[in-house]
Amino acid sequence: MSEVSNSTETAVDPPERLIKMIRCVGPGLIVAGSIVGSGELIATTKAGAEAGISLLWLILLGCVIKVFTQIELGRYTLISGKTTLAALDLVPGPRVAGRGNWLVWFWIVMWVASISQLGGIVGGVGQALAISVPLTSSGRLYNAHADRQQRQVFEAATRTVLAEEADAALEASVVPKPIAAPPKSYDAVLWAAVMAIVTSVMLIVGRYGLIQSLSTALVILFTILTVLNTVWLQSDPFWGIPWSEVAAGLWPQLPEVASSDAASTARPIATALAAFGIIGVGAGELVVYPYWCLEKGYARFTGPNDGTPAWNARAAGWMRVMHLDSWGAMVLYTFATVAFYLLGVGVLHRIGLNPEKDTLVRTLSVMYQPVFGTAAAMIFLIGAFAVLYSTFFVALAAHARVFSDAMRIVGLIDNDEATREKWIRWLGGGFPILCWVIYVAFPAPAQLVLISGVTQGVMLPMLAGAALYFRYQFVSEPLRPSRLWDAMLWLSAAAMLITGIWTIVSQF
Repeated sequence: MSEVSNSTETAVDPPERLIKMIRCVGPGLIVAGSIVGSGELIATTKAGAEAGISLLWLILLGCVIKVFTQIELGRYTLISGKTTLAALDLVPGPRVAGRGNWLVWFWIVMWVASISQLGGIVGGVGQALAISVPLTSSGRLYNAHADRQQRQVFEAATRTVLAEEADAALEASVVPKPIAAPPKSYDAVLWAAVMAIVTSVMLIVGRYGLIQSLSTALVILFTILTVLNTVWLQSDPFWGIPWSEVAAGLWPQLPEVASSDAASTARPIATALAAFGIIGVGAGELVVYPYWCLEKGYARFTGPNDGTPAWNARAAGWMRVMHLDSWGAMVLYTFATVAFYLLGVGVLHRIGLNPEKDTLVRTLSVMYQPVFGTAAAMIFLIGAFAVLYSTFFVALAAHARVFSDAMRIVGLIDNDEATREKWIRWLGGGFPILCWVIYVAFPAPAQLVLISGVTQGVMLPMLAGAALYFRYQFVSEPLRPSRLWDAMLWLSAAAMLITGIWTIVSQF
């Protein structure tokens, strides 16, 4: 898939009416479905739990600013028919003859972290299933202990907040009593193995349309439920975040580390920067998006670049479709991102809970408890399974496509369609098992997700620089964007550069 073979027979005039343009969108929605599980559900809520409302501005910036780079990378793919990695291989800089340049090789480094992130995702899927459907007696005992402990922590933390508001001297009387550690359970590992095997089979045989459609529908429903949960939470005088605080969170500022024991090891700035790398369209999604555009047919419909007025008109028309696709998806995942962040702030941060390790999913379910009460756990578990598994499934399908392309570029496989299709199936079958092995070796889903966020944050300025290179080297006069667009593209690149540098400094 390094290059699309365009022909006049496949050229299609772009739709002009909005309703017909909407029917042609899709790549952005696929990408949106793959990011809700890791960026929004895990990284964003963890950032809210650690940082409070003070970094709301950074979360919003992370959703909006990267779309300009996304569309610019898509523009070059549309006019050239090249895949992202084939395009990145054209960027000047160090290279190994016949084995790719520095950007291709850094993408491989980022891929290692990204596949580890999916290890964290399949671990989260395993946790959700282990809580709702335990496989062993030790799993049932573990759930009983963990549920009792979580309930006590939640109730004690709630009483503490009330006591602090009424009389700070009462705080010492509501400290929760310690509960003995629950027995060790491997149900999450077993369920993760089951889902990895199922995913492997589906990606090999390719019969996964129904599962993907159902998963996407559940993601949409869970996102709507999360937004409604956030709205209802805001109407509660105890749990609602004052609008003055929300407004303050929109002003650039840095957080203070909470003094509670639960948050004493938190690194809110580092967590937020890691979240910035993967919320919205992270570096991984920026690379993947043009591949989905190619499969949707945008470049093929545009036809061969012969420089004629007819070609320019078709290219401009399909660019409008790509804009609608990208910005429409941005609106959807921004609503989800802000909702998850506010839930992390309003509930987890307030009572001092930090989602991590084997309590990740159970802790996240607390965000729904003030509104849904005893039904919160089951509602959240169904939704968490949907969004986490959707991310796992779609991301692995994308990884198989991009990695097979990388193998071609570095000279490991032949450059023909049959070989690429074969490797997509093989990699699709092998990657889920690899993710499970990573989770077993390092059973800390939130940390695996954040590690990927760090590497993606470092690659963001590289991709922004590549987008600027394509914009000024390969875009002909009829397709050049406005000066305002160029200014926003430069602003996007500057924000990604600052974030990349800040990420390196904060981590190392």
